[in-house]
Amino acid sequence: MDMIFSDMEKIAVKANYFMERTKVIQGNIANADTPLYKPKELVFKTILEENIKLKTTDPRHISPESKEQYEMKVVDDGYVYGYDGNKVNLEHELAKLAESSIMYKTLMELMKKESAKFSYVITGR
Repeated sequence: MDMIFSDMEKIAVKANYFMERTKVIQGNIANADTPLYKPKELVFKTILEENIKLKTTDPRHISPESKEQYEMKVVDDGYVYGYDGNKVNLEHELAKLAESSIMYKTLMELMKKESAKFSYVITGR
């Protein structure tokens, strides 16, 4: 049963990342006038459950499960964009906000299509 919903779970993890990233970017934009503020970024990474490299000698071998997670980090590119030591580049943050919003909406559409497959299988229409 887990295999049936595995694609939906992967989509949900990535959609959750973009939703959280949007919140972080909105916080950066809201603090564009805060003195000495450094913008934050949410970084998405895939981590293998086990640190041991498994040798796959046959193409039918199953790769180890990976765990996807994200972490917050402070971005410091060395530039000061505000006269008060603020490091938020508003244009850059707005571009990231648009990208994050588009990715989230795309993943939600993909989720709708995946759920429509289940509806088709159940009802036959």
